[in-house]
Amino acid sequence: MSLGHPLFRCVRAVALSAVAMAVSASALPSGESTVEELKARLSSASAGTRVHLCLQIAQQQLDAADKLYAGEENEQAQTALTDVVAYSELARDYAIQSHKHEKQTEIAVRGMIRKLTDILHSVGHAEQAPLHDAINRLEHVRDDLLAAMFPKGTK
Repeated sequence: MSLGHPLFRCVRAVALSAVAMAVSASALPSGESTVEELKARLSSASAGTRVHLCLQIAQQQLDAADKLYAGEENEQAQTALTDVVAYSELARDYAIQSHKHEKQTEIAVRGMIRKLTDILHSVGHAEQAPLHDAINRLEHVRDDLLAAMFPKGTK
């Protein structure tokens, strides 16, 4: 068999693919960035990137709040919940400022509202007030994004 044989070409293609995957995997960070790392990157990022970073922070903090509420660590959960709202509001501000990623931000915030509503139904009555407040503030974020995407009176 010669080097031009289809079997050798196939083996060479598979070997090159394996090398490419190994190189790309080593270039990626192992696992997800922590909230602290994302917060540190936020100050030096461009406006469009800031939207994504803020949404990542908010989503990670929402996941943390969910786990903390499930573990009945309500004070720590409320701290994480504060970050969810604050970074969602920042994402809104950056998206509206840059006129980029407004739709993706609105979709992400809608998903966060849905998850917070699920958490709300799983906690006791005494823990519901901060969740109601967070949901109301995120609904306001959504309203602002929708108003920016679809201004009244323009046709």
